[in-house]
Amino acid sequence: MIEDIELETLINDVYEYYGFDFGSYSRASLKRRVSRVIALDGFKHFHEFLSKVRYDPEYYKRMVDEITVNVTEMFRDPAFYTVVRNEILPLLGTKPFIRLWHAGCSTGEEVYSMAIMLKEAGLLHKCLIYATDINATVLETAKQGIFPLRMMKEYSENYRDAGGQEDFSSYYIANYGIAKFNEELAQKMVFSQHNLVSDTSFNEFDMILCRNVLIYFDNNLQKRVINLFDESLAVLGFLALGTKETIKYSIAMDKYKQLDKEKIWRKVK
Repeated sequence: MIEDIELETLINDVYEYYGFDFGSYSRASLKRRVSRVIALDGFKHFHEFLSKVRYDPEYYKRMVDEITVNVTEMFRDPAFYTVVRNEILPLLGTKPFIRLWHAGCSTGEEVYSMAIMLKEAGLLHKCLIYATDINATVLETAKQGIFPLRMMKEYSENYRDAGGQEDFSSYYIANYGIAKFNEELAQKMVFSQHNLVSDTSFNEFDMILCRNVLIYFDNNLQKRVINLFDESLAVLGFLALGTKETIKYSIAMDKYKQLDKEKIWRKVK
């Protein structure tokens, strides 16, 4: 593991050389991820790694990609998707047009999960799903809708546990160890780079999903991001976070009503 002072040097240098601010990321998480990159790329000393980051913009991009990638899967936490399917989609379905935002979408598994549920609810035709991430590399993967075929058995089980009734394999074409998801799903998606640390609101949404991203941020940045979501969410819209995340300390709680059991809040005023 790198030393605390080395981590601070890296944060300061990245800001000075590239204008990117890691300062509000959780130090423990950042330290683990930077240490992993250093080991992965075979650096023997921190100063060698730091020099490479400073003077090689391509390597800097690689480091950011490695640090900001999040673990994701289709229909992760099936109980969450069951609530979305049974309680939220019928309410969203009363609207003439539905805008959703997946913030920190990573490689896009959860975006495709949502598109499948919207299709099954007969709502996909009147939806637009905005999928954003800071990491350009994972966004490219998400745009293509291509995932490892070996994961489909697990994803199919998640799908069924989340109330899916169809043949899951009808949503993709299998070829040479990959699963390519249907174009019909991707047509309703807009992929774009967006930095939750520094970028502002860009639309009004009926549902915002940002699951297991805030855990990597410190308290002040968590508050900033929750307020960004609040600004971006229509009244009576829904905000969904990860299992260890909350809006409790970031915003006036009388503005939101939490749905039973799951980390989903409805903006009531």
